[in-house]
Amino acid sequence: MARRRAADGGAAPLELDGRAILRLALGFGVGLFVWFAFSTPYERTVAAAAGPLLRAFESPAVTRLSVSPGQFHVDRADFPPDSPRPGLPADDLHFNFVLLAALFALGRHPLSGRNVARFWIAAALLWGIHVLALVFQVEALYATRLGPWSEAHYGGFARNVWAAGFHFYEIAGRFAAPFALWWGLGRGTRPPKADPRQ
Repeated sequence: MARRRAADGGAAPLELDGRAILRLALGFGVGLFVWFAFSTPYERTVAAAAGPLLRAFESPAVTRLSVSPGQFHVDRADFPPDSPRPGLPADDLHFNFVLLAALFALGRHPLSGRNVARFWIAAALLWGIHVLALVFQVEALYATRLGPWSEAHYGGFARNVWAAGFHFYEIAGRFAAPFALWWGLGRGTRPPKADPRQ
């Protein structure tokens, strides 16, 4: 049935042979290079998008995010001037871009226009997931790691929601997201066959 669907132009079955393993390794290498080369500017875009979302939950809006290589820095206008500003690891949030690149390289035609277009759609969706994950990470920090301030500003339900949301991403979501995006957009893509009548 899978072979018939492939012959009719449907999704091609995934065959994990030597060439597929090589494509996977090359995709991983290219993804790793891009990730290393563009991590800091990428983190700036994630922080720039997460900041307004965080401030939407605040009254007054006081959170500001900044970036240094490998870290998101959290600042609030109501923090005492001499208090330390929390830093959050950035690499853990978005390293799964490398996994997404490797998965999209698995197909028989990884550089086909269709596969490349679907990869960039998946990468844009993954960026959105990273923005939401950063929002949950910062809110989990506020809700659970600032001692009496957390207890005064967050109830038990809010603490559980923000902490559980970020822990889910940290434990399972950051690995599941690239697989889900590849499964939905990239698995078995192949360029359309030429019409034999032409």
